[in-house]
Amino acid sequence: MPARSIASLSLSFGLVSIPVKLYSATESASDVRFNLLAPDGARVKQQYVSDATGEVVERSAMKKGYEFEKGRYVVFTGDELKALEEGASHVVEIVSFVPEKSVDPIFYDKAYFIAPDKRGGKPYSLLQQALAQSGRCALAKWSYKGKTRVVQVRPAEDGMVFQQLLFADEVRSLKDLNIEHVSVSDAELKLALQIIEQGTEDAYDAAAYEDEEKKRILAAIDRKIEGKEVVSPQAEEPAAGGEVIDLMEALRASLAKTSAKPKAAGPAKRKTAAAEAEEAIDVPKVRKPAARAQKVAAEAPARTRARK
Repeated sequence: MPARSIASLSLSFGLVSIPVKLYSATESASDVRFNLLAPDGARVKQQYVSDATGEVVERSAMKKGYEFEKGRYVVFTGDELKALEEGASHVVEIVSFVPEKSVDPIFYDKAYFIAPDKRGGKPYSLLQQALAQSGRCALAKWSYKGKTRVVQVRPAEDGMVFQQLLFADEVRSLKDLNIEHVSVSDAELKLALQIIEQGTEDAYDAAAYEDEEKKRILAAIDRKIEGKEVVSPQAEEPAAGGEVIDLMEALRASLAKTSAKPKAAGPAKRKTAAAEAEEAIDVPKVRKPAARAQKVAAEAPARTRARK
């Protein structure tokens, strides 16, 4: 099914106006939805009940109010609420250009794609290439559905991403958690770097990961349709929270485990700091020593003849 645009916008780039179409970049189709049913199997309906009388209140009779004190509300009519909304505009005004990496992904909200509309191909390509070459992204203001939002326009390989951003008061700070910062030894840090080096990939491949929970739920639904019983998966026992572990031994064991995994052959690389650290630290090796391997090879014919 071809993508359907959800809005037609005009991206203001200096004195240049770029007509674009807006598309949703994500979808929530991965959710498996279950319906609430009555004991007789019929679907149930949600109703709103008055706290004071216990009677059902129809949606058409409801009002919206803001609680300014416990149990006290100021009520707004529909027209009053509409008057508070920011007027919708199809113009998205770029206000600044900042380094792309200066925007922390924690501020990312909903993502959209933008594509050029009629007669917008050349200015669209110009902005895309200029952003890519400068290493910067654009910050813009966007009025949509009664609210002004800040968006990031960043270049991608096949076009541009229109990323809605959260405001500062919508993002919490790690400082509020008062995390204790504990010093680590150089040896521990070098081992940790080795583990990172062994698990390093060139880029994130989203297709390499699957929604295991969705697959499990859909498989259970199929079993239910076939009249079979749904069996609960065995959960792993969590590690004891108060267990004291030897961090160096845990790092060595992790390194040995990752070393045992086969890795695709690639071009020879210059030794990294992590590789040099491996030589400086006594790390248990998974491979057999050469002498031991030769001894095993020499004994193999003798064992073969003995079995005849």
